[in-house]
Amino acid sequence: MSPEPWDSGAQSERTRLAWVRTATTLAAGGLVAGGVAARGGLPPVAVSAFLLAAFFGGVLLARTGVRYSKVQRALHEGRPLDEQADAVLAWLGTLAVAAGAVTFVLAR
Repeated sequence: MSPEPWDSGAQSERTRLAWVRTATTLAAGGLVAGGVAARGGLPPVAVSAFLLAAFFGGVLLARTGVRYSKVQRALHEGRPLDEQADAVLAWLGTLAVAAGAVTFVLAR
């Protein structure tokens, strides 16, 4: 067993790809849902919630490269990982989708 907290495997790369998938789904899903809500005549609150989710997804997607570099550096230097900002952005995006969905259902 290696004394380092990392190895030459692809764990970090798989984690990065998972964040990319999450961010892309949030961004694309928010845009599509916002478009459907706007064309369907739903209240602006629903459209705004979906577009806010798309925004959070876009920010997460833009941060993936930076996050990957920071995680690699921290692991190689033995520093703790602190990526709470990304988790908060993901949760805010998810809550925005939920708010848009609730508005969508109640408006029908």
